Amino acid sequence: DVQLVESGGGSVQAGGSLTLSCAASGLTFDDVAIGWFRQAPGKEREKVSCIGSTDGSTYFADSVKGRWTVSHDNAKSTATLQMNSLKPDDTGVYYCAARFRAAVATMVRDSTSNSWGQGTSVIVSS
Repeated sequence: DVQLVESGGGSVQAGGSLTLSCAASGLTFDDVAIGWFRQAPGKEREKVSCIGSTDGSTYFADSVKGRWTVSHDNAKSTATLQMNSLKPDDTGVYYCAARFRAAVATMVRDSTSNSWGQGTSVIVSS
């Protein structure tokens, strides 16, 4: 079975940084798109970033563009979301998801994923 486990969430003041990690087991990072999603209290889940394991292509939502970066380590089957200049609006539960045999463009168009992590909480205070 494929399992995704997020880590790195926590509480931080506005302007601070957090690094989220997504560790995959039962899955090799070949031809996989990894997406990062967040769900704020009372809001729908939104896609904030994606990265393709094959070519490293990336996607960022406008709300995080320029503040965050995403990377992956195929050898370790991990993906990392570096969140800088955090804002209170970034508060939410963050999930990583994997879509097999897919490119970033596919995941950007359609958030359907084969596997989801359990989520990690990020709280940004003003």
